[in-house]
Amino acid sequence: MSEFSARNASLRDADAIARIYNEGIEDGVATFETEPRSAADIAGWIQDGFPLVVVESAGAPVAWASAPPYRPRRGAYSGVADFSVYVARAGRGRGAGRAAVEALVRECTRRGMWKLVSRIFPENEASLALCRSLGFREVGVYRRHSKLRGEWKDTVIVELLIGEAHV
Repeated sequence: MSEFSARNASLRDADAIARIYNEGIEDGVATFETEPRSAADIAGWIQDGFPLVVVESAGAPVAWASAPPYRPRRGAYSGVADFSVYVARAGRGRGAGRAAVEALVRECTRRGMWKLVSRIFPENEASLALCRSLGFREVGVYRRHSKLRGEWKDTVIVELLIGEAHV
């Protein structure tokens, strides 16, 4: 039996998702975001209706993954989502991230999506290893994609074909 259970996020998860995300922002290895997010920000995401899953251990959220639209104003990309995954510091290295991405892939497939994409800092070895292990393809590297805390950061572009596009 797995230590984790995954489900679609609800408004009651907004505080926990914000807390986990804010740990990731503070750590500076997973996002260009620099300002903390509030539970109200996260509630807006949940109300937007894009795929957002939480993973629980012992009844408490320890990870989450989301898949907002890649280019929402272009209908041709309606099945492509820009995914993220975050794991609480206390839950890292135990498989919660894997459980979150696997649940997200299932939910996106159920909704008829065909591709997940993301950009990952090269030094975020745990996220790159997770994506590789789940079959994501490394497409290339955006060099000096943006600055974070005054330093240029590269990002590795990853993609996973799902649903009808999966080959």
